[in-house]
Amino acid sequence: MAAPRHVAVIDIGKTNAKLALVDAETLREIAVLKTPNRVVNGAPYPHHDVERLWAFILDGLGEFAGKHAIDAISITTHGATAALLEADGELALPVLDYEHDGPNTLAGEYDALRPPFSETGTPRLPLGLNLGAQIHWQAKAFPDRFAAVRSILPYPQYWAYRLSGVRATEVTSLGCHTDLWSPARRDFSVLVDAMGLRGLMPPLRAAGDRLGPILSQIARRTGLDPETPVLCGLHDSNASLLPHLVARQHPFSVVSTGTWVVSMAVGGGQKLLHEARDTLVNVSALGTPVPSARFMGGREYDMLTAELDAGWTQRDVERVLTEQILLLPSVQQGSGPFPRAQSRWTGQPSLGERLVAASFYLALMTATCLDLIGADGDIIVEGPFGKNVLFAEMLGAATGRPVLPQDGRETGTTTGAALLAAAHQGNQMPLETAEARPVNQSFAEYANAWREAVAEVCA
Repeated sequence: MAAPRHVAVIDIGKTNAKLALVDAETLREIAVLKTPNRVVNGAPYPHHDVERLWAFILDGLGEFAGKHAIDAISITTHGATAALLEADGELALPVLDYEHDGPNTLAGEYDALRPPFSETGTPRLPLGLNLGAQIHWQAKAFPDRFAAVRSILPYPQYWAYRLSGVRATEVTSLGCHTDLWSPARRDFSVLVDAMGLRGLMPPLRAAGDRLGPILSQIARRTGLDPETPVLCGLHDSNASLLPHLVARQHPFSVVSTGTWVVSMAVGGGQKLLHEARDTLVNVSALGTPVPSARFMGGREYDMLTAELDAGWTQRDVERVLTEQILLLPSVQQGSGPFPRAQSRWTGQPSLGERLVAASFYLALMTATCLDLIGADGDIIVEGPFGKNVLFAEMLGAATGRPVLPQDGRETGTTTGAALLAAAHQGNQMPLETAEARPVNQSFAEYANAWREAVAEVCA
């Protein structure tokens, strides 16, 4: 089989979705289409508009196919999401938005069923952030419709199914705070059997497996070659991790940024993870456990800057540092290392100073997450925060380690998903290295002041 040259990547984040055409030799995007990922706030509960996304995907594939030969299709999506399919492949229930509070109504009943943190590496999270809690609630709230379910597909594999007709499951999505997977045993957790779900789980496939060629109707709709292979796909944070996992010397950590900021430590020090502080065990595309921690940093940044002009000056930076204007956690409560803390400001920042302090806050929350998981070595920042120079400078000062912003690519998720196709020929992304920069003393003092203030208010 000839080496793939052009890989179409379906990249569905919680806030936005995109379709990217990636050059498999350079792992660079050569064409990108985007659309908001809107939630339908209608019956029977808030759910993802999968038909709108499907039209976007097919139209985009057709547009790409008109200009380039597409050699493979790969998929990456946000976690905490699954599709419940009937025997004919139709949805038995809409794809639930994990921010819906329905699962909370059965929290006590679910807590009696779920496995301990020691088995799954999954912290107990609110709303539908534990996929097991979603499925439990759907089964209880809609028993007649749930009785028609014949397959439960993680979200990346749902889109792979719609393209190929092949049903599969995969470990990066199963191992993403679902309660459904045991990383140590590399098998489903006891919850799956307790809920009678094992027979609904399609065969386990590797992220880079070719599930099959596209369906004939997809070929006719898009103009793609009918033999175009569809890869199984993977969870987005693990897509960011993959290029570094296969090519970089340990230890290092990857900070995948988007709606969520997910920090993942590879080869770091051993630390006892704190379930109550949103640390967890992710499962890499290679099937290995990865200590991780997260907070909703992208959502927080949007909340903090929605009404602000995008500009700040060096004078704003100097005043925030010298006056130690602090933003304390948590802007978005319910998750992250300080899930119950109420956010507040110290001082009265101007608009530009608010932007600066918000970037510092995000960096210091990230540094906290990295410390909780025993991270060591280089810190690679993937996604939108890779372009934020204030974030990178403060993160380096707070950790004392080299920070490598991957600002040449908008999302490492797309790169990692494309690598699933390129990896069959041994392609690897060129990786940067860096030395730790001398720490700016004002930044270090600010980081210490923030930590002291947080220790006082979050004790």
